[in-house]
Amino acid sequence: MKRITLPAGGAVLATGLLATGLAGVVQARGDVATDPMARGTAQASSVATFWAASNGAALRAASAYTWDAKDVRKVVSKGGVSPDGGPGSAAPIGEERKPVAKVQNVNLPKTIGKVFFVDGSGRQRWCSATSIQSNYRNLVATAAHCVYDTDSDRDVLANWIFVPGYYQGKAPWGIYVGKQAFTHHDFDVYEDYDRDYAFVTVYNGIAFDGAKQVDRKEYQRFSGPKRSWGKRYYILPAKDVGRLGDNVGGQGVAWNQPAGRHVRAFGYPAAPHPDGSKPYSGVTPKWCYGRTTGKAVGAPWLKIQEHVALKCAVTPGYDGGPWLSDYNNGRRLGYVNGVTSTFADQDGNDRIDHITSPYFDGETAAIYKAARNVWSGKVVGPNGELYK
Repeated sequence: MKRITLPAGGAVLATGLLATGLAGVVQARGDVATDPMARGTAQASSVATFWAASNGAALRAASAYTWDAKDVRKVVSKGGVSPDGGPGSAAPIGEERKPVAKVQNVNLPKTIGKVFFVDGSGRQRWCSATSIQSNYRNLVATAAHCVYDTDSDRDVLANWIFVPGYYQGKAPWGIYVGKQAFTHHDFDVYEDYDRDYAFVTVYNGIAFDGAKQVDRKEYQRFSGPKRSWGKRYYILPAKDVGRLGDNVGGQGVAWNQPAGRHVRAFGYPAAPHPDGSKPYSGVTPKWCYGRTTGKAVGAPWLKIQEHVALKCAVTPGYDGGPWLSDYNNGRRLGYVNGVTSTFADQDGNDRIDHITSPYFDGETAAIYKAARNVWSGKVVGPNGELYK
C-alpha cells in the first residue's frame, strides 16, 4: 500500500487539480474524493439531450479517449503487491437464477459498454466501463482518467454518460447520465495512477422512441430534443427505462485478492499499435484471458508503483474496461478486480502486448462502498418530458 503525504512545513510540486486550487473542488472523507457531475435533473436532461440529438450523431462522432501510442513503454516488475487487509468482495446482481450452461464460446457480459463525455478541448470522446453491484443498482466502474481530465487540469469531464451495450449510435438499454463521481483522493489531487479507478452513480436510464409531429404550442412547451422544418414541428419524447442494474445487472467487486489470479478483461480497443497497425475498430467489445502478474508493476512517469499486469495485445480504447475474476460464462457475471489503466510493450517490437490495472485493495473498497450507497433518481417526467 502506497501513501502520498505532504511534507511537514515544506512545499510540494504537484500536477493536476492541486495546481489549480482545491477550494470547492473536492469533498473527501479520508481517501474518498467525490465530485458532482450532472447537478440535478435539469442539467442531466441537458446532457441526455446533447447525446440523443440528431439520432445520436454525437455518439457516432465520438472517438476513443486514449493514450498516445507513442507513449507506450515497457513497465518494470518488482516486489509483490500489498494487500492492506483480508480479502473481501460484493456479489454481482442480475441473472442470479439463470441455470448455468456449459458453453465453449465466451459470452460477453451485458454490463459492459462505453462512457461518453466531452474533454477539455471540446471533443466528444469515450472509454470502456461496466455496471457493478450497488444498493440502488445505479453504479458504473471505469478508470479515473475517464472521469477527470488530467490533460487540461479541470475537474470532472463534461456531459458524462454510460451506454451499456453501445453499438453504432444505438443505446439498447438507454442512456445513463452521470450524477456523482467517487475516486481516490490521491488521483483527484495528485494524478496518482496507482489509484486510477472511479465509481460513478448514474440517474435512471433514458430512451428516445422516435420523432413525433406536434403543433407549435406543444413544441414550445416541450423540454427535450426537438426540431422544426418550416411550419412542421417535431419532438423526441423520452421515457424512463429504469435503473441500470435492473436492466443489465451488475458485476461484483473484489479487493485484497492474491496476485496471479485468472481474469477476463473486456473493453473496446480502437487505437493503432505504436507501429501504426490498427487491428481493432472500437465498434465491438473484445476480451482477453490470463493470469495476472504475481509481482507489482511500476511506471515511474505516471507515479505507478503497484499495478498488476495481464498479457493482452489490445490497444487504447480499452481504457476503463473491467478485469473480471471468477467469471461465470453462463450468467455473464464475475467480480471486478481491476480496470484497464495503461498499456505496455514488454518485448520492444512496437506492439502493445500487456495492459495494467491498479491493485484493488482496502482503499479501493472504501471508495466503492461510499459510492454504492448513494441514490440517484429519475430524469424523465410522467408525460415523456425531461425534467427542467
